[in-house]
Amino acid sequence: MHLCGGKLSATQRSHGGTAIKKELKQAADTAETVTNSRSLELLARAGFAASGVLHLLVGLIAIRLAMGGSGSADFSGAVEELSAQPAGPFLLWASFAACAALALWQVSDAIFDYNHLPAKDKAGKKAKAAAQAVVFTGLALTLMSFAMGSGSGGDNKKTATDLTIAVMKAPGGVALLVLVGVGIAVTGVVYAIRGLRKSFEKQLLMPSSHTARTAVTVLGVAGYVAKGTVLLLTGMLIAIATLRAHPEESTGLDGGLRALRDQPFGVYLLAAVGAGLICYGVYMVVRARLAKMEK
Repeated sequence: MHLCGGKLSATQRSHGGTAIKKELKQAADTAETVTNSRSLELLARAGFAASGVLHLLVGLIAIRLAMGGSGSADFSGAVEELSAQPAGPFLLWASFAACAALALWQVSDAIFDYNHLPAKDKAGKKAKAAAQAVVFTGLALTLMSFAMGSGSGGDNKKTATDLTIAVMKAPGGVALLVLVGVGIAVTGVVYAIRGLRKSFEKQLLMPSSHTARTAVTVLGVAGYVAKGTVLLLTGMLIAIATLRAHPEESTGLDGGLRALRDQPFGVYLLAAVGAGLICYGVYMVVRARLAKMEK
């Protein structure tokens, strides 16, 4: 009787395990169906446009700094500029929804997609999608904080400094920060190369008009090179500030652009990068319409 009871219990456990696996698979299938919906795709496309507007505003602030003006040339500064516009709260919440949707879309890519590719290509695609999800989640959170009234200009600078101090105090924190800085700098180089090689065109369904294709290509090249320059400067600042044990110098995007202004001919370089960021912003708005979103 005891043995029979044991066999029955094992069978029940087996059936229970099968049922749980079936429910998990159904939940995963449901999640994949939701993230493949047309509604989410449209919101995700709007996320590219929202990101484009923020890059455009950062570019305008950078040009303002080059001309001796004020402002925080980072995404918190751009969001502050956006909030000051007519219908600011609506713009903030709409942009938050769009960036959150795009982050969710990228999470879906990282989890469910690219499984048909070779292992190396699949890992690279999934890692890129995961990284993009983190970026757009950060934008969404910044937009939400301003929409709720808790954000302020210069938040990115303070956050970058505070985070640097906290990590430097942790075991192995200095080495980790140097690696992060180098990683951001390398990402900047990759962006610039992607722009110069025009490989960003693979992400788009290019328009049939030769004039329109040329315009998109010019925007992409200028934008990716400018974005790469900014990331390179930001990463270098993080690494150098860490090695010099001056966390206050790790000031994020705004600090990178201000550091550029302080170089020989820096005013002109900053203005050029600002113009490039404006091009990148316009390119991202165009990408909202032309992006390949196949699952």
